[in-house]
Amino acid sequence: MRYTSIILILFITFFAACKGPKAVVGSNTANPGLAIKSIISAHKAATPKFNTLSSRIKVAYEDEKQRQSITVSLRMERDQKIWVKASILGITLAKAMITRDRVSYYETLSNTYFDGDFTLLSRWLGTDLDFEKAQAILLGQSIFGLENGKYKATVSENRYKLEPSRQPHNFVHSLLLNPGNFKVDYGRVLQPNENRELTIAYGDYQELQGSYYPSAIEINSLEGNSRTHIAVNYRKIDLNVSVNFPFQIPEGYKEIDLSE
Repeated sequence: MRYTSIILILFITFFAACKGPKAVVGSNTANPGLAIKSIISAHKAATPKFNTLSSRIKVAYEDEKQRQSITVSLRMERDQKIWVKASILGITLAKAMITRDRVSYYETLSNTYFDGDFTLLSRWLGTDLDFEKAQAILLGQSIFGLENGKYKATVSENRYKLEPSRQPHNFVHSLLLNPGNFKVDYGRVLQPNENRELTIAYGDYQELQGSYYPSAIEINSLEGNSRTHIAVNYRKIDLNVSVNFPFQIPEGYKEIDLSE
């Protein structure tokens, strides 16, 4: 991967979540007889309901070449905007703005930026992305369209394991749902042809204003012999507060060409 920082900021954006004050661990036992339709309905009903969100996050990033810890500010307007700022010791490293039809990003150290739609970004990252998927993972929900009749459910390690009745070609994926709140505990995606694997493990869920949010996330990606590990921990979250989304690509920055 050539643009480590843009990958970092996008991973943070797409695979982050939020922290509340009360820890909740799924205490229910998974029911092997529960119908897939009921499991999917319960998972969709677990989607947090809020207007705006503001959070502070601590992120540790590691690959074969570097280790880095940064502070991330996250702001959201549900169904409309996702804003991320990464910084070290108060110095801004990068900013990203995601709207329903656009992804914009700039990095201060290299004076580079990206500004385009999800089509180009999806092609570059090798997986289909859109605003709904970004927001879903951000909130501990499935990025996959869990349609009745197309998925099957089994019980694995006291969690509901959901996977397609027929796995798509070169995109093998599965989810483990917490039996207590029906949120995602673990997700895995394999792309065998490209030798890619991505796993996401959520920490214990916490309750805030009647909805559940993870307290930590462990992200591991493998592409060929290249491994990346990201640990995400949350310090503070405020819901339904006044937020703004300052974002402007500075003049003189060089555009990142993802076609290279």
